[in-house]
Amino acid sequence: MKRQPLGIFLRGAGMGAADAVPGVSGGTIAFISGIYEELINTIKQFGPSAFGAWHQGGWRALSHHLNLTFLMPLLAGVAVSLFSVAHLALWLMEAHPLLLDGFFFGLVAASALVVGQASAGWKLWYLLPLLVGLLLAQALPGMMPLVLLIGNESVVVMVAGCIAISAMLLPGVSGSFLLLTMGLYGTIMGAIRSLDLGIIVLFGMGCAIGLALFSRLLSWLLRRHHTSTMQLLLGFIVGSLPVLWPWRELLRYQMGPEGQMIPLEHRYLLPADYAVLTGASAQVAGVVALMAFGALIVVLINRRAN
Repeated sequence: MKRQPLGIFLRGAGMGAADAVPGVSGGTIAFISGIYEELINTIKQFGPSAFGAWHQGGWRALSHHLNLTFLMPLLAGVAVSLFSVAHLALWLMEAHPLLLDGFFFGLVAASALVVGQASAGWKLWYLLPLLVGLLLAQALPGMMPLVLLIGNESVVVMVAGCIAISAMLLPGVSGSFLLLTMGLYGTIMGAIRSLDLGIIVLFGMGCAIGLALFSRLLSWLLRRHHTSTMQLLLGFIVGSLPVLWPWRELLRYQMGPEGQMIPLEHRYLLPADYAVLTGASAQVAGVVALMAFGALIVVLINRRAN
C-alpha cells in the first residue's frame, strides 16, 4: 500500500514521542497506525541480502530492497520528535506526572483492544502466549538492574541500547522504562539533548545489533505464527499497563551508579487513597479526561489506518 511521506513522517513523530516517555512503546504507535508489520519486515531487510540487491540492480534496487521511501520519512519523524520531545517529556514527568500517565494509560489500554481485534479467530491454547507476554512484561523491569553488573560503562551502554530498541519494537513494552529501571534513562536522554556523541554512538551501535537480531525473530514469528504472536503482543501491552497507572506508591528502589533512583516495586492505589497518602490532589477529572483523550486518539488513528 502506497502512503504519503507526510503521513509516514507523522507516524514516526508519534513513535519518537512515545519512546521518549518511560512506560510507552513506539511499537504501540506503529501498530495502531497500521505500519507495524511493514516496519518489522523493512528493518529485517538490512543485512547481507542488501549487498546482493545493490550488486544486481544498483542504487535503485537497493532503495527498493530496503523500502527507503517508507523508512526515510519514518526515521526523520522519529529523530525530530526524539530531539524535540526529550525536553518536553522530562519536564512533563516532573511537573505533571499524573496527567501524563493518565493520557498514556488511556492510549495503551485502547491499543490492547486494537491488537486483540487484529487476531483472526481464537483457540484455547492462545492463552499460553498471552500469559507468557503478561509474565514477561512484569518480569523484565525487575531484571534490568542486572545489566549494571557488567561493569564496563561502554559495554553497559551498548547492551542497554540493544535491549531498549528491542523493547521499542514490541507494542506495550517501553524501552524508555527499561532504561529507567537500568538507571540509564537520564544518561541517554541527557546525551541526546546535549549531543554527547560518545554515548550516542555506543548506544546507537547497541540499537543496530538489537534491530538486526530482534527484527528477524519478530518477522519470522509474524510470518509463521501470526495469531499466537498477536496474543503474545497483547500480553505485553496488558502487562505494561500497571506501569502507567497514575496513582501509585513507590515501595522499593535502589540507587543507580550516578545516584539516581531506580524504581523496583510499586503499590497501586485508588485516587482517594493516593490523595490521603501524599496530601496532594489526585487530579481525578484531569486524569480521566486525558485517559479518554488518549483512547480516542487510538480509535481515530486506527480507523484511518484501516
